Amino acid sequence: MGQPLLRLVDAVTVPVPDLDAGLACYVDRLGHELLWRNDELGQAGLRCPGSETELVLTTRLPYAPNWLVDSADAAAEMIIAAGGRMISEPADIPVGRVAVVADPFGNELILVDLSKGRYRTDDTGRVTGVDSGGQA
Repeated sequence: MGQPLLRLVDAVTVPVPDLDAGLACYVDRLGHELLWRNDELGQAGLRCPGSETELVLTTRLPYAPNWLVDSADAAAEMIIAAGGRMISEPADIPVGRVAVVADPFGNELILVDLSKGRYRTDDTGRVTGVDSGGQA
């Protein structure tokens, strides 16, 4: 077998009532650096020092790790072939693709690829587009 399927924890989503309140806590009080903010999605990405993992404040998603994979579609197929099941079919997101599956033991895995690139931001951290180039 080649490389392991799950490359790293790409992000951990943390639900907040609204982005401004979340940023006041995690940036102003806890010291995390704002990487990007996308009000349309109700999300803001914060740096976790010493790691590639982002802390993603969200107004719409549950608390969960998001696993970086080379291809969300292929990773979902592999987990299903290993006895898992599909929870949410692969779909486009601004930076790539995402799928939600359950392993054979019922654990949900959020699979994310960065096949479209990473967010491009202005000086305030607001998302202005996506820089192509795929996964880092």
